[in-house]
Amino acid sequence: MEEILEILERNNRISAEQIAVMLGKSVEEVQAAINKFEEENIIVGYNTLINWDKTAKETVTALIEVKVTPQRGEGFDKVAERIYRYPEVKACYLMSGGFDLTVIIEGKTMKEVALFVAEKLAPIESVLSTATHFVLKKYKDKGVIFEEKSKDDREAIVL
Repeated sequence: MEEILEILERNNRISAEQIAVMLGKSVEEVQAAINKFEEENIIVGYNTLINWDKTAKETVTALIEVKVTPQRGEGFDKVAERIYRYPEVKACYLMSGGFDLTVIIEGKTMKEVALFVAEKLAPIESVLSTATHFVLKKYKDKGVIFEEKSKDDREAIVL
């Protein structure tokens, strides 16, 4: 029933009835599958994607590269858990490559983000270094294009 998950990932507001029609299943089958996915923590939440640039709310999003020393017997999990527990942290990923964790945070100002890094993130004993990158503009997020340019379908008339 991965099709149900793919449909819900694209649009979490779609009803079980609509999914049933799309997949040729009964509403009961679809609802039972969704309930099972929620119980098994496969579906872990439902989110709304908002283009905050179109509102009056001022937010700053930053991606922070974090290099850490893994803890004995715990690996990266214990450090990651300490970091993702902060309410400012919107996402935390274990990475391959030149750094260990990607931490995505939101704040009201760049200064607020900088203070979070300086006062909360950098002092953690396992954190070796951080590199902060501020998001200047979002073009696409979670598969959604934020500002689609309208096409001019008019034909040119040559005289």
